[in-house]
Amino acid sequence: MNSALLIVIAIAWFWAAYKWYGTKVENKLVSPNDDLSTPALAKNDGVDFYPSKAMILFGHHFSSIAGAGPILGPIAAVAAFGWGGTILWIFLGTAFLGAVHDYLSLMISVRHEGKSIPEIAQTVIGKRARNLFSIFVLITLILVVAVFGFVAAKTLMSTPQVIIPTFGLIPVAMIFGYMVYKKNTPLTISTIVALASLFFLIWLGYKIPISLPFEAHTSFAIWFILLMGYGLVASVLPVWMLLQPRDYISNWILIIGLALGLIGTLISHPTINAPAFTGLSSKSGPIWPMLFIMVACGAISGFHSLVGSGTTSKQLAKESDGKLVGYGAMLVEGVLATLALLAVSAGLFWNAPAGMEQFGFFNILSDGGPIKAFGVGYGRLVEPLLGVFGMLFGITMLKTFVMTTLDTTIRLGRFIASELIGPKVPAMKNRYVASLFIAIPAFYLGYTGTYSIIWPMFGASNQLVAALALLVITAYLVGVKKPTKYTLYPAIFMIITTCGALVYQGYHHLFGDKPNYVLGITSIVLLILAIVVAGEAKDILTKSKQTDSNVA
Repeated sequence: MNSALLIVIAIAWFWAAYKWYGTKVENKLVSPNDDLSTPALAKNDGVDFYPSKAMILFGHHFSSIAGAGPILGPIAAVAAFGWGGTILWIFLGTAFLGAVHDYLSLMISVRHEGKSIPEIAQTVIGKRARNLFSIFVLITLILVVAVFGFVAAKTLMSTPQVIIPTFGLIPVAMIFGYMVYKKNTPLTISTIVALASLFFLIWLGYKIPISLPFEAHTSFAIWFILLMGYGLVASVLPVWMLLQPRDYISNWILIIGLALGLIGTLISHPTINAPAFTGLSSKSGPIWPMLFIMVACGAISGFHSLVGSGTTSKQLAKESDGKLVGYGAMLVEGVLATLALLAVSAGLFWNAPAGMEQFGFFNILSDGGPIKAFGVGYGRLVEPLLGVFGMLFGITMLKTFVMTTLDTTIRLGRFIASELIGPKVPAMKNRYVASLFIAIPAFYLGYTGTYSIIWPMFGASNQLVAALALLVITAYLVGVKKPTKYTLYPAIFMIITTCGALVYQGYHHLFGDKPNYVLGITSIVLLILAIVVAGEAKDILTKSKQTDSNVA
């Protein structure tokens, strides 16, 4: 199949999804009312609650939910099962599950004073569901902080060219935030200046790579401590000062890279040479449920519900902006996932001819991992536009988001810790104390590398968060007498799929050739959690059938 044709189909599909299905969900389930005061206005504290311009908030939200996830997930799925099933799930999952999940997580939080999805679970399902959900999410967020801190430190060591743009973006973002929000400088002018500064920093970084003159362990320790310190400080600063502007500026790198990738593919239009289908199973497991777990952010991700109901809902200036930010950002992520798929399935060879082995997918994957595979494949797609710099830009585009997830996740963990523990331990309502509560265990897990013990379970746990968030959303819709079919069927599918993955992984880790009892027991615990929360919601789900029969 010609890659240019798939790009055209993807753009048309996601545009139609936004105009048709997104509008349908907006009108039937949300009914935005700009006369209502959003939490950003009603609870404006200048720190976490702060009204944002729509495009800046889109930039924050997209930067927080995108990054490596929608790139690495589809690449792994294509390698395991072929591109046919992967692209089908990206198309359908993004439009009918992921974007709906993201948009409604955001808007339900807006209608609940900016509370997180786990906290809202208490109102619409029950206290036990809320406690279990919140504890599970807290552990997941601590793990994410540890992993991103570890990966970011290793990235700075292995790619010294990104150090100057990574840290140089901090003062650029702070100046941008000050000029836009305090001096009312036009957004267009501020954006042009900020982007020019960022591209200069990227150029300077490649001209002056910075490597620490120490042994590997010492260099890692220095970068890791600096990154975790940054994440801790940034997570308590006012959102307008760093979080919003930094994510907005970073977002432009991804948007520009995405646009170049799409245009480059239309010009070069290589044939997809990866197999469309490799079989019903692979070494990663059966196509169901494992493909749906592997694609992750490329179709639906529970982490997105935490961002939408965590930071984004506290910055939404008016309800009508919600569709663009929540539904729209996820569709753009679907386009990014499609480009990632094409970068390796059309930009690289799956059976490299003689003399082209350096562009063979499996050769690159074994040598440099999926990040390098994406970079090389992306570089070949955009070669008509960027020449030899295509690969460097592709990897830079991916690594620009090294720090966006770090402080956003600490901030999200702070919110949930304050909601869960704050009522009984008043000190936890202090943003500094709550941030340390997240950062300290994350620091230990990342610095020692012990996060790797349970990290293989993150894919299933992330999709479990999505399934539970959809249950909470469905329960809310029942309460306000709105149609539930838009979220109930996705919730059931995700619960069954996630439980299927946990059963498979649990059996594999407990009774396989190389048993891993920690992962096996973790699978069982997550499976029990899913069953308990679903059981808590069973009465709500029963009512939802009556709701759908009575509500158009």
